[in-house]
Amino acid sequence: MVGIAGYRARVRWDMWDTDATVIQQSFVAGIADAGGRALVLPPDDVDAEVIGRLDGLVLPGGADLDPELYGRRRHPLTEEPSRDRDAGELLLLRAALDRDLPVLGVCRGFQLLAVAYGGSLHQHLPDVLGHDEHCPTPGVPVEHEVELTEASLATSVYGRRAMVLSHHHQGVADAGGLLVSGRSADGLTEAVEDPGRSFVLGVQWHPDISADKALFAAFVEACAARSDPSRDSREKER
Repeated sequence: MVGIAGYRARVRWDMWDTDATVIQQSFVAGIADAGGRALVLPPDDVDAEVIGRLDGLVLPGGADLDPELYGRRRHPLTEEPSRDRDAGELLLLRAALDRDLPVLGVCRGFQLLAVAYGGSLHQHLPDVLGHDEHCPTPGVPVEHEVELTEASLATSVYGRRAMVLSHHHQGVADAGGLLVSGRSADGLTEAVEDPGRSFVLGVQWHPDISADKALFAAFVEACAARSDPSRDSREKER
């Protein structure tokens, strides 16, 4: 059972024009195709008791994080904060880490992982990198190569290099207590992980857009091992 952090948005369908809790169907499909069951979690900063019923947590992409979370003033091009989402996802993430639940962070979720581990973000990459190649056209993902660190969790999924799709104007400046396990050609951090836990991996790219079965499969396998610890020991015996 995999929890996917949903978010609030104004949406229209049939007779409805209302606030709703939403998540891209591609995340649900990625988990389901890998053999997991997805549970969409509304933004809620009351408590994280639901984590006790889950075998893994996915933190998806979306709006910019509130810069106050990492001690910065808001850049003119940083989006208006979604404070309910920030607070709710941090609550879920910290509870998941306390239980050593597998965690997969995607784009915004990758950045949230870095901030939760004491890191910080570049609020507008062109200011730092001198180019806009990570988001040249709003709404259009960019394909590019990522080089991954040897003997890392990311490499166990992809090998030493991966072609990925991404779309972001912010990035990780400091990964805090996380290991940087992937970078793009311009040196930007693209993957982070916590080697001290069963499965904590964040990626700047979008496996949900590219139908990246390898990453979802590795994550759901880790969730299954968490759900049935004897399965992991049986696999090792083979």
